[in-house]
Amino acid sequence: MNILYFHQHFSTPKGSTGIRSYEMAKRLIHHGHNVTMVCGTYGGGETGLNSVFINGRREGVVDGIRIIEFDLEYSNSDGFIKRSITFFKFAIKSIFLSLTEKYDVLFATSTPLTAGIPGICSRWLRGKPFIFEVRDLWPELPKEMGIVKNPVILSLMSLLEWLSYHSAHRCIGLSPGIVEGIKKRGVPKEKIEMVPNGCDLSLFSQPSEPWRPEGVAEDDLMAIFTGTHGIANGLDAVLDVAMELKSRGREDIKLVLVGQGRLKPKLQARAQEMQLNNVVFHPPVNKEKLAGLMSSADVGMQVLANIPAFYYGTSPNKFFDYISAGLPVINNYPGWLAEMIKDHQCGFTVDPENPKAFARVLEQAADDREALAAMGDAAHQLAESQFNRHMLADKWVQWVVRKT
Repeated sequence: MNILYFHQHFSTPKGSTGIRSYEMAKRLIHHGHNVTMVCGTYGGGETGLNSVFINGRREGVVDGIRIIEFDLEYSNSDGFIKRSITFFKFAIKSIFLSLTEKYDVLFATSTPLTAGIPGICSRWLRGKPFIFEVRDLWPELPKEMGIVKNPVILSLMSLLEWLSYHSAHRCIGLSPGIVEGIKKRGVPKEKIEMVPNGCDLSLFSQPSEPWRPEGVAEDDLMAIFTGTHGIANGLDAVLDVAMELKSRGREDIKLVLVGQGRLKPKLQARAQEMQLNNVVFHPPVNKEKLAGLMSSADVGMQVLANIPAFYYGTSPNKFFDYISAGLPVINNYPGWLAEMIKDHQCGFTVDPENPKAFARVLEQAADDREALAAMGDAAHQLAESQFNRHMLADKWVQWVVRKT
């Protein structure tokens, strides 16, 4: 089959962002299908194309994937209005491709929610099979976070959400809460499949050249966060923990934040103001270098803002990278990941907005390295048994290309 795949934030492993779409496209090719990936230019991403843009687009083949990249730059540090404009520009350009390209199945993945627009057009104007993958529940998340407050905009987003779900022949949700959210909009459960993010065991399990950022000693307990520094991530909580550790004199525990995002400058300024020499900010790195960092780390921090929609409605890449690398995980919000950590004894869970409890488990990790190693082993076993990316990708492929 020929698959037309829309993911605005696509990246190969050479970038410093999630590579789910790259891996899924590669798995489609492994099973004999052809993939055309349509994307924009994403800050931190790397499509593998380096030719000049002609009339706002460039095209090429990277690792067997035909890639069409639009000259639409996007960054997590962009403001809401700028991001919204970029989303709609991408959707408009995508509509044209959905109506002119030759393909058997159209697949689109959010976010943004506007990713569903070319699929809607394909379904109703060309009668093509449309599969919609939901990575975050919109408009529920931006509404709870207070990012979008205008009732008219929220209503329009809700309408687009409904149209996308009901235009799709099948839907994919990345977490239990996302699957339930799709069901609540009236989509029959037999049209929905859950395929969470997976673990790249080939990358994170193989020995990589270990490294630690400047300022982190070899015998320090290094807890890392790898991802976007934005509103949703709630990284002020990490600075609160750092202050608590400082007050306890635990200079042997270092908190490393790797990534970029709109709030990073504010976080850095706050850390400097509070003289938090136990916090290290590091620029984003590609997957290969990230594997080396994780092989040297002791704990992964799964941190999000305390927003109920996150509890069961997210499937964060970083969590699956952590357990792939055999890292115990500290999770600071309730939900399906917290329950999994408890059930498999592969880390720690703390209540939201509780820096004292967070600091205590970091001290526990630093003081009992033997127990910490056992948690790391349990994390890696969980990755292998339930979240092997190839296993999940095969399930995903079957759901995408099935004829009924």
